[in-house]
Amino acid sequence: MPNTTFIMLAGYNSWANARLYDAAARMPDEAYRRDGGAFFGSVHRTLNHLLVTDRIWLKRFGVRDDAPDRLDAVLFDELPSLRAARVEEDARIEAWTAGLWEDDLRKPVSYRRATSPELIRQPLASALTHLFNHQTHHRGQIHALMTALGGRDFAPSLDLIVYQRETGVGMS
Repeated sequence: MPNTTFIMLAGYNSWANARLYDAAARMPDEAYRRDGGAFFGSVHRTLNHLLVTDRIWLKRFGVRDDAPDRLDAVLFDELPSLRAARVEEDARIEAWTAGLWEDDLRKPVSYRRATSPELIRQPLASALTHLFNHQTHHRGQIHALMTALGGRDFAPSLDLIVYQRETGVGMS
């Protein structure tokens, strides 16, 4: 049986990213690129980081053939190109997640971290939970940067419950 929780989280991930990119597109370029003190500095660099890490995880999961080797890589310098790549990656995540069955989620994933050589082995479900949680974590940082730069009403609501109410996913 397909896992409805991860299907919901993949849909939510795409929805939240789209809302964040819509807000980023309304920002003046200087504000979009300004170092606001987040872990990766700016909205631009944090959006790049999220794409980087998703590609790293998807390579670990066997969904991609390639991935960056640095967590701070800037894959795209312009927002439209970055957004197009994000939309493509989110579609890949949704399609792959939709094909996962409960048995798949119990299978182990083995990988090496980008920052250290030790071999890690864990069930796919826990690694996939991390992928979605990591996205939420850094989207929160971007949301805080946007709020600081554009005011309280500038940054969009990214609450899972808003996604659920808008789409009906997870409401029954």
